[in-house]
Amino acid sequence: MEVHPLLQVQELTKDFGGLRALDRISFTLNQGESLGIIGPNGSGKTTLVNVITGFLRPTGGRVRFRGRTISGMGPHRIARLGLGRTFQMARPFYHLPAYKNLVIPLFSPRVRRLAGGRYGDRDAVAIDLLEEVGFERDSFVPFKPASVLPHGYLKRLELARALAIRPELLILDELFSGLSMAEVSSTVPIIEHLQAQGITLIMIEHRLRELFRIVDRVIVLNFGRKIAEGTPAEVMESEDVKKAYLGSE
Repeated sequence: MEVHPLLQVQELTKDFGGLRALDRISFTLNQGESLGIIGPNGSGKTTLVNVITGFLRPTGGRVRFRGRTISGMGPHRIARLGLGRTFQMARPFYHLPAYKNLVIPLFSPRVRRLAGGRYGDRDAVAIDLLEEVGFERDSFVPFKPASVLPHGYLKRLELARALAIRPELLILDELFSGLSMAEVSSTVPIIEHLQAQGITLIMIEHRLRELFRIVDRVIVLNFGRKIAEGTPAEVMESEDVKKAYLGSE
């Protein structure tokens, strides 16, 4: 029996008018793998994620998830298939308590299907999820409006919302951005726990030291093109990568 990669990105291209933001990007990702996507600002990292998750339509190429072409599908349909994501800028319902931000994804058709129609107490499930990502259970923090949460908690809330749909593949768009070193250090074990649960990961990051602790493989983008792929050690030895980050003499 032929085994297909969980995710296949094939010759993916995205144009904005006369600007080519993605230029024939291709890669595959197997179940249980963790992939890092790095590159200078403006290299196309978030555009790539937005095309994969349906927030942008590709100009060319295609994306296949679990053997099914998802290019051109809406984000809600792609999420139902088990592909979740976080956003670089947290987008909670600011007027709702933190735990209530999880109730909407917990009502999703995907969760209903996986739970066999038996949800249980959604508020309790929401509190459990928040605890998994670092909220203190025996505190008032989960019950505070998202509008008053500090940045670190908003990032954790963003992660919990993505986990609420029970994704097979989770894409984290600069989860560490704006976090202190202590917050990053406490978040890494949470991600490692997700890996132990078998969740496949794609991580866009600028915090390379922490990223390289987590991922198996790295893709480097520059000006919309893939310039390197391999282990963290391999890509950082690439002359093209050194030029992209450090410039040429």
